[in-house]
Amino acid sequence: MSDEVEPGFVRVRLDLSYDGKDFSGWAKQRSGLRTVQGEIEAALRTVTRSSETYELTVAGRTDSGVHARGQVAHVDLPAGVWAEHEEKLLRRLAGRLSHDVRVWKVAEAPAGFNARFSAVWRRYAYRVTDHVGGVDPLLRGHVLWHDWPLDVDAMNEASRALLGEHDFAAYCKKREGATTIRTLQQLSWERDASGVVTATVKADAFCHNMVRSLVGALLFVGDGHRPVDWPGKVLAARVRDSAVHVVRPHGLTLEEVGYPADSELAARNREARNKRTLPGAGCC
Repeated sequence: MSDEVEPGFVRVRLDLSYDGKDFSGWAKQRSGLRTVQGEIEAALRTVTRSSETYELTVAGRTDSGVHARGQVAHVDLPAGVWAEHEEKLLRRLAGRLSHDVRVWKVAEAPAGFNARFSAVWRRYAYRVTDHVGGVDPLLRGHVLWHDWPLDVDAMNEASRALLGEHDFAAYCKKREGATTIRTLQQLSWERDASGVVTATVKADAFCHNMVRSLVGALLFVGDGHRPVDWPGKVLAARVRDSAVHVVRPHGLTLEEVGYPADSELAARNREARNKRTLPGAGCC
């Protein structure tokens, strides 16, 4: 599938972050609900004095209430619009956007770049505390309170069975025509000095609700409600398990998106569009 930029247009990469609390996710919705994509596209249209909306493509669509520190998007702008506004675009966006969303960098993207399909990994963090007193009020919008003591070592042991390429159907909300095969590159837990336990979850891509479902399963291991081998057994079943709890979105943050060298962007773009199957899996 071709992803050539139309003649007369320039592809621009945007690096951005947002607090997801008051957004109904990333993607624009017909209902008119407030979304990150809608907010940024409206700001771009205003600051460039354009009569049309230039649509953003994002590295990872976040759900309602999920935050992002290292989100990446791209937009194709007419070359004349980019030339006129390039130098002042960042400052003008800062003055136009609400304070819960910021664009930190705008730059012409290298050839072959696609914010979604050129990415080789996404890294999320999920933060939770089991402190008996609850969550620090200054962190309440970004940390989940779990009202049971957590065994971080048990959670790390259970996480190891989930690493690698698998069909994560048991941990995803299925979407018509979409594969649930993913390569989970990292899933680890660490408790900091303040008692906040952070899960670092890194994969080539994620299916809908995958991170929050994995976290929900592993919290059940950490608090002793399920044995260490349970998350792996759920994964092997390849069917959605009603016992897997999808944790609340506010503890989740997209921290970073990784891309290959510029010379490999186009190849990665093409590769990522191919629907995957596991070795030995039948067609269709």
